[in-house]
Amino acid sequence: MAKYITDDEPCFAISVAARMVGLHAQTLRSYEKAGLVEPSRSKGRNRLYSRRDIQRLQKVRELTEDLGLNLAGVEVLLRMMDRMAQMERRVQALMRQLEEAGAHPTLKGQRK
Repeated sequence: MAKYITDDEPCFAISVAARMVGLHAQTLRSYEKAGLVEPSRSKGRNRLYSRRDIQRLQKVRELTEDLGLNLAGVEVLLRMMDRMAQMERRVQALMRQLEEAGAHPTLKGQRK
């Protein structure tokens, strides 16, 4: 049976990750140093990036190159985006709980 790679599974070496996002490996190291991405480490201490890390790196590249944000601005924006996603997940969980508890009919169907 085939095993599928999850979005959080670290599997891409820094050279592959850099090629995937169109950046130099040293740039990825500087993003790590700035706290914008936290790749996993292999037993040999090599950086390993997940699909989710790649998506985050692509977002950083977009914010710096397309929108002209500096790394401090990117850090603030990414933290806000992470927090918003966390709050959205919490709202969805609460909506499911309300639906399961037989909440008021006007609440049903509002969840995306």
